Amino acid sequence: MTQSSVQGEGTLQRVRHADEDGAHAGRTTAGTAQGNPPGTDEEPGPQAEALHAGRRARRAPRLGGRVLRWTAGAVALLVVGTAGAGYLYYRHLNDNIKEDHLNLGDSDVAAPTPNAAGQTPLNILLIGSDARDTEENQKLGGARETFGSPPRADVQMLLHLSADRSNMSVISMPRDTLVQIPRCTDPDDGQVYEASNGRDMTNLSLSNGGPGCTVATWQELTGIHIDHFVMVDFAGVVSMADAIGGVPVCVDANIRSRDSQGHGSGLELEEGTHPVKGEQALQWLRTRYGFGDGSDLERAKAQHMYMNSLVRELRTNATLGSPNKLRRLAEEATRALTVDPGLNSVKKLYDLSNELRAVAPDRVTMTTMPNRYVGARVEPTEDAEQLFRLVREDIALDGKGRKKKKATEPVSGDPAAPDAEIAVQVQNGTRTDVLGPANRRATEVAGLLTEAGFTGAVPDPQTPPAEKVTVVRFPSADLEGDAQAVARALKIPLSSVRRSTDVSGVTLVVGADWREGTVYKAPARSDKLPDTAEALNGADDGACMHVNPAFSW
Repeated sequence: MTQSSVQGEGTLQRVRHADEDGAHAGRTTAGTAQGNPPGTDEEPGPQAEALHAGRRARRAPRLGGRVLRWTAGAVALLVVGTAGAGYLYYRHLNDNIKEDHLNLGDSDVAAPTPNAAGQTPLNILLIGSDARDTEENQKLGGARETFGSPPRADVQMLLHLSADRSNMSVISMPRDTLVQIPRCTDPDDGQVYEASNGRDMTNLSLSNGGPGCTVATWQELTGIHIDHFVMVDFAGVVSMADAIGGVPVCVDANIRSRDSQGHGSGLELEEGTHPVKGEQALQWLRTRYGFGDGSDLERAKAQHMYMNSLVRELRTNATLGSPNKLRRLAEEATRALTVDPGLNSVKKLYDLSNELRAVAPDRVTMTTMPNRYVGARVEPTEDAEQLFRLVREDIALDGKGRKKKKATEPVSGDPAAPDAEIAVQVQNGTRTDVLGPANRRATEVAGLLTEAGFTGAVPDPQTPPAEKVTVVRFPSADLEGDAQAVARALKIPLSSVRRSTDVSGVTLVVGADWREGTVYKAPARSDKLPDTAEALNGADDGACMHVNPAFSW
């Protein structure tokens, strides 16, 4: 391959980001969350010291700044221009890339069914940690007292590439999100990390054996099959931003991200649009003190803006036509990466980059998982499940191309037990904002199931949280077929059958949409992206971060 044949291509480079103050966000549960608002740093608990002992040396330093990178795909193949030395350098770049296991959970989510053209969507989890495993990254990330501590996945983004490769979606999950972390097993040393007791902050998942546990956690929460993960470190953010030549960002007022106690990233910019690179680019990606209300949610917005701008820059920046620039970018990018076995070579990354770069910026949609506060933390809302469903069903978040055949409901490959052998808890979740729960509703619907042959159906006397829509939940893959059998018996759509670690067996929650009657009528579904996802279009070059006046000058 000649040099000219590869110039101008693009490859995925994802840059992870860690907490701007440099300290680990501490483990917490819904029942014990206290004190700090989302994004606030905490000291790692004593249990963190013991985690991750003996991890294999070949794993990358889990450091990160988070940002999606199409770092000129030539990155890789540019240097293969001559046979001998070029091949050796190609091998050198391959050796730079670190590899880790894709899924450490006990189960997996089935891959989506191919469309009529035989195409399937592609889902890539972009992970970043707050680890301080090298002196270089410690210097960039601060928090000297956390040097060598187990890493936390403080940045998590799911990239969804549609089956027809026409559009792309990105979902950010705030690091303070409370989730059920599943049981994870490290296949290298057999160490088992038990499932969380209750809910923990999602960033803890990386400490439970590596990025494969973060992948397992996402799959448990969303029901979305994840094909790959990519992780990049602090130093990679700086070096790649330098190689690119700068990424334009915008603030609506002068900003200095530093408070009276010294908290903040140190970012200092005048009002307007400015190119940032190197350490200043990392500061932008880590800043929350000074943006809006200072939460992790504001930081996610800033990172979305940076990513959009970066993609546009990589498409148009002529300096990437320089062989030296591309070689430098190739070197820095591959050194920064940790990936799963499916992306463990320059060629695999190059092939992926060709798929990603085919999507026009105006078909890229950046979102944040809809959430609500639980004390000082956040949890997914009903709108989050709507967002996850759109991704599972490969529906474009930008609203284009929705006029297509109704998606076939996913039928489980798990065979159902005989109806009479399926134990079902029936809960009354019919309460609304203005109405109390419908009287004896769980008992009535349990009776309908009994008449249909499900003699193991019993009403649950406890009143669960309100549910707008009737749902059937199951805790593990071996009960999915049973849960779907229950749904079919009551004519509940299979899309309302969801895996959840909040239940211990098949559980039917009668929602506010079925307060009375013996026949369930499913409400019309909307394929509209919820407003609470705070979407940003990839072609929007006018977005500007709002600066908190307390951090202006």
